[in-house]
Amino acid sequence: MASGMTNASPAGCGVGGGGTGRSVAVGAGGRFAFAFERQSDGVNARLSLASTSALVRGTPEHAALASACAVLIGSQLLGRNCRTYNSDLGVHTPSGLATYPDVTVVCGASARDAEDSLAVTNPILIVEIVSRSTEQYDRGAKFEHYRSLASLQQYVLVAQERRSIEVRSRGEDGNWTVTFTGEGENAELVMGLRLDVRELYDAATE
Repeated sequence: MASGMTNASPAGCGVGGGGTGRSVAVGAGGRFAFAFERQSDGVNARLSLASTSALVRGTPEHAALASACAVLIGSQLLGRNCRTYNSDLGVHTPSGLATYPDVTVVCGASARDAEDSLAVTNPILIVEIVSRSTEQYDRGAKFEHYRSLASLQQYVLVAQERRSIEVRSRGEDGNWTVTFTGEGENAELVMGLRLDVRELYDAATE
């Protein structure tokens, strides 16, 4: 397992790019909001002002990993005042992103967005399943948005094509550490949670 310290300042936020879930990009000059996010297997798009949507289904591999993550994390939260959500739950960031992470964990009462009561603003943990075509956005622009959430303690990136989990954790000083976990290891998460890499990928394999 390799780990290191970083202030995590990837490429700046911008319109477009690849990623998982659904998210909002703001047009030139901020004149309109258009939900747009490219996936390895298609495009999810939603005109947020017009409330119309065109959704392209994800791959079975992506769905299986996301589902396995939700089950493994959720089973460890039983009896605690926390809940695990799938990508049906929207998350809005102070930086202006409206997105639907693959897995979201909220503890205590959910804080709802002032303009969208169906979206939350206080996740403590977010998990995204990433592929080679989406990881640049997920590690860069999307992370810049996520880190603007004061409640967020960890951002977890689960690789789709290889058995690898990247965990970004916010320290008390506000800086972020990055830990990479591979086959035969456990990814250590907040609240004593963990993801066994072999168990996770085996659960998502046909």
